[in-house]
Amino acid sequence: MDMNDLTQRILAGERRALARAITLVESGRPDHRAQALALLDGLRPSGRQALRIGMSGTPGVGKSTFIEAFGLMLTAQGLRVAVLAVDPSSARSGGSILGDKTRMEQLSRDKNAFIRPSPSQSHLGGVARRTREAIELCEGAGFDVILIETVGVGQSETMVAEMCDLFLLLLAPAGGDELQGVKRGIMEMADILLINKADGELKRQAVRTCADYAGALRLLRKRPQDPEGFPKAMTVSAVEAAGLDDAWSEMTRLMEWRRDTGHFEARRAEQARYWFEAEVREGLLARLREGPAKAAMSDLAQAVARGDTSPGQAAQDMLRNHLGL
Repeated sequence: MDMNDLTQRILAGERRALARAITLVESGRPDHRAQALALLDGLRPSGRQALRIGMSGTPGVGKSTFIEAFGLMLTAQGLRVAVLAVDPSSARSGGSILGDKTRMEQLSRDKNAFIRPSPSQSHLGGVARRTREAIELCEGAGFDVILIETVGVGQSETMVAEMCDLFLLLLAPAGGDELQGVKRGIMEMADILLINKADGELKRQAVRTCADYAGALRLLRKRPQDPEGFPKAMTVSAVEAAGLDDAWSEMTRLMEWRRDTGHFEARRAEQARYWFEAEVREGLLARLREGPAKAAMSDLAQAVARGDTSPGQAAQDMLRNHLGL
């Protein structure tokens, strides 16, 4: 595979080349890994950046419907939109349904949109290990907005926040009891809460739910990366495409403030450091899963299970004997 040719095709915005490159970064083969790193290094001088928006929500809240309506609104404004939708993987087979393209039929046909479903492969937060690199590829291909849809709500969604500029939490109209079920951690991560399905008989309930969440957000400590009024709760209807313009307006207003105050660049630098450390950890774990270390790991695990040694002592022996640490 000619990396220079693939790099130029991606920079030219070729969708087929982008799809091929994402397949490359998702591969676990060592030779593919080396090619992927070379490809990413070749794209980096372009300096292209997109607005990265992470999105999560409880099952059935209408994430795919929202993404399609929101994406179509953005492409109608002349923006190029990429959607990286991470589907749940089977813990047994590693397979996933990958149904997002079928649920976003209109958006998938839009020439200014690119949809790539990926299995989460059991990684923390439902985010595929190479999603971050897929984001870089989409930026190199000239996309303006990248939407990252995650598997579901949970504290592990912190991984999503470490690769996005904005984090949206989609919620359904609900009563006060459901409000108690939303984890404080994900509330603190979210920049904007969107109460979806604010239409028909649910509209009044959605407005009430929005007020409940707005009150809850006021109780949280104000974050330094937010201007006055953020984080905030808003109502939208993906089915009727209502409130989407207002939501986009608030997103752009927040990002403009962060760019003007230097928070945007500081956050990107912090994320780069985070992913460097994550790659180091992943590399160390990979070393322990290969060759002689793999057998030693198994033997020590059995010794711990039998009670012959403590988990801490076994871990120390493993690191000292096989990594020299």
